[in-house]
Amino acid sequence: MQSFPPMPFKWNGATMVPLQPQRAEKFFEHNERYVMVQHQERSQSSHNHEFGWLREAWMNLPDNLAERFPSEEHLRKWALIRAGYSDSQTITCNSKAEAQRVAAFIRPIDEFSVVIVAGPTVTRFTAKSQSRRAMGAADFQRSKTLIMEVIAKLLGVAPDELAQARAA
Repeated sequence: MQSFPPMPFKWNGATMVPLQPQRAEKFFEHNERYVMVQHQERSQSSHNHEFGWLREAWMNLPDNLAERFPSEEHLRKWALIRAGYSDSQTITCNSKAEAQRVAAFIRPIDEFSVVIVAGPTVTRFTAKSQSRRAMGAADFQRSKTLIMEVIAKLLGVAPDELAQARAA
């Protein structure tokens, strides 16, 4: 059975009617049975809230952190990684020196990744996407809360202070 992407439907009181019928025809077979799962769209206001407090936090970084996070995107992706919203790849090398060379080689591949060398082992972490396609409402809210906690701790402030921050 072929999987299908999320599609919008409208309940008319008797049936679920696809809002994009030609697209639905490509994925659904006549008289087949399908199980529906509700997908909660996240609100634009929650999305805007995250990027508002994030921008405010980034603009107010102390000098010792400003160089480490040259953009709010660097800060957001670092926080996602710290909060556990990341993928990782680990390479075991023959020596510490080789691990250092491998790390130097892979760091520039993704400027937002975090590369850690521990002895002969190199681990690269890349942040998971917070796009609407990648995260539903509940997962986005969890990631938003956790990165707010990570950044608040980094800045030495309460998460509530960040939550109330608004970009100018």
